[in-house]
Amino acid sequence: MIKKKISQIGILIAVSSALLVGASAQANEELMVMSANPANWAMPTGNYENHRYSELAQINRDNVGDLEVAWTFSTGVLRGHEGGPLVIGDTMYVHTPFPNRVYALDLNNEGEIIWMHEPTQDPSVIPVMCCDTVNRGVAYGNGKIFLYQADAKLTALDAATGAVVWQVVNGDPGKGETGTAAPMVVRDMVYVGISGGEFGVRGSLTAYNTENGDLVWKGYSMGPDSDTLMDPENTTHLGAPVGVDSGTATWEGDQWIIGGGTTWGWFSYDDDLNLVYYGTGNPSTWNPVQRPGDNRWSMTIFARDADTGMAKWVYQMTPHDEWDYDGVNEMILADIEIGGEMRNVVVHFDRNGFGYTLDRVTGELLVAQKFDPAVNWATHVDMVSGRPQVVSRYSTHYNGEDVNTTDVCPAALGSKDQQPAAYSPRTGLFYVPTNHVCMDYEPYAVTYTAGQPYVGATLSMFPAPGGNHLGNFIAWDAAEGKIVWSNPEPFSVWSGALATAGDVVFYGTLEGYLKAVDIDTGRELYRFKTPSGIIGNVNTYMHGGKQYVAVLSGLGGWAGIGFAAGLTGDTDGLGAVGAYKSLSRFTSLGGVMTVFTLDD
Repeated sequence: MIKKKISQIGILIAVSSALLVGASAQANEELMVMSANPANWAMPTGNYENHRYSELAQINRDNVGDLEVAWTFSTGVLRGHEGGPLVIGDTMYVHTPFPNRVYALDLNNEGEIIWMHEPTQDPSVIPVMCCDTVNRGVAYGNGKIFLYQADAKLTALDAATGAVVWQVVNGDPGKGETGTAAPMVVRDMVYVGISGGEFGVRGSLTAYNTENGDLVWKGYSMGPDSDTLMDPENTTHLGAPVGVDSGTATWEGDQWIIGGGTTWGWFSYDDDLNLVYYGTGNPSTWNPVQRPGDNRWSMTIFARDADTGMAKWVYQMTPHDEWDYDGVNEMILADIEIGGEMRNVVVHFDRNGFGYTLDRVTGELLVAQKFDPAVNWATHVDMVSGRPQVVSRYSTHYNGEDVNTTDVCPAALGSKDQQPAAYSPRTGLFYVPTNHVCMDYEPYAVTYTAGQPYVGATLSMFPAPGGNHLGNFIAWDAAEGKIVWSNPEPFSVWSGALATAGDVVFYGTLEGYLKAVDIDTGRELYRFKTPSGIIGNVNTYMHGGKQYVAVLSGLGGWAGIGFAAGLTGDTDGLGAVGAYKSLSRFTSLGGVMTVFTLDD
């Protein structure tokens, strides 16, 4: 670790340590106050509701074209840079992919390093990370920075000094369990999920005490009620009780033990309801014939009590998944008018290509519509049963012989992957980075061995019909379930979006452009090409009376895995390498933070 002494270390953290002493409610209030101050970016997704929205308007649609680079910072690490920095007071916290460095940068001096922490990790974890060595960010709470390492260790660092306060082991990389998600802090708890669905890992969400790392609760995605933390009579699915041991009832034998449903996406929290929301991933294996049944509760939205972990309601989006349509994408909490009535909702853009709007109190399904017209694997979602109506032509089942199901839309990386959307309370619209990619999918028989890939399918990916482009950036009406405007992009839009009160929406592209578009029309207002492809998330903050926009660039992730890992075969990287080969003409690897502002 390297450290820099400064005379005003107390101003590095927006709230003094005195405020961190006391009841857990104070800690919750601290983060809520910090996230409500647009000068900060105190949570990975901006706030508990995952809005990725800022009230800052100094940079607006009239002057955004005058943005200039204020300063840059090299992370010193290649491969995919997902997620984005935190900004708390005068300090920016920047993370990297493996080896998971964390930097504290002094905003009073154009990003001078205050401290740097690099954990000691066995590089043998790299081969068991599915889709690059990504990390989606650190979290702040109770005077600590929480780093969830690739080797599934959760580490609490002193936010002012970078010293390790405590560390716990949340998984075993020897079994394929890894850490890639950004943690979330609620009161005196920090929540982490688990990655490894392609290795037969059973998903879970775990809450640890922020002060000492003690386990508070752990809720699995599948298993008996004691594991899933479900009450057979009071946990509901579309308003009906789930019944006894619903997490094993739709699995054959004990397959649920290696059932997938991992939890490597984003988490959100409703303070009034005291509920945590998140999604679970694909069932293991990708060969659907080897795991008959609905495979509950993979591909599912969970609403859990934040204190106890007990599930209040669940909704399974893709029963018996046949296409790897993980349900881990972010849950955005909003209050919108539907049918003349204001509803407290969860809005979720699923890998399967449907945009869902659900009542966040009851789990009632309100809207389910395609957010990419190319989606063809299902005609629609039945609003009573909640089940997608699968088109048999695009089912990937096979009967002992190799069968290649062709032209399935979307591809396994979904109409949207983990790259988070933004929501603007000013417009009531959602701004969504999307993939416009289809695939051929050929399952094959596979045997489970702990720590070895448990995939069972060969994929090829290519642009969807309707133009030779691999992505769109769209504005979405979640009340009506329709696209308001759509901007095609040559490649998938793999960065997180940012909406602002300046009537601007920002996003990054795989070629490396930071773009700003008009919030109402999508008209491009600004672009700047950063040193590498952008799969990081754009954020904004205020410092010294000026608004800044920051983004991590660093090609990688699933879309860039060929570059990051040196893969060349078209079906390598779980099918993504062939689809994105032409990216090599536009960008290359790198890890750079670029910070923009208006010229004085």
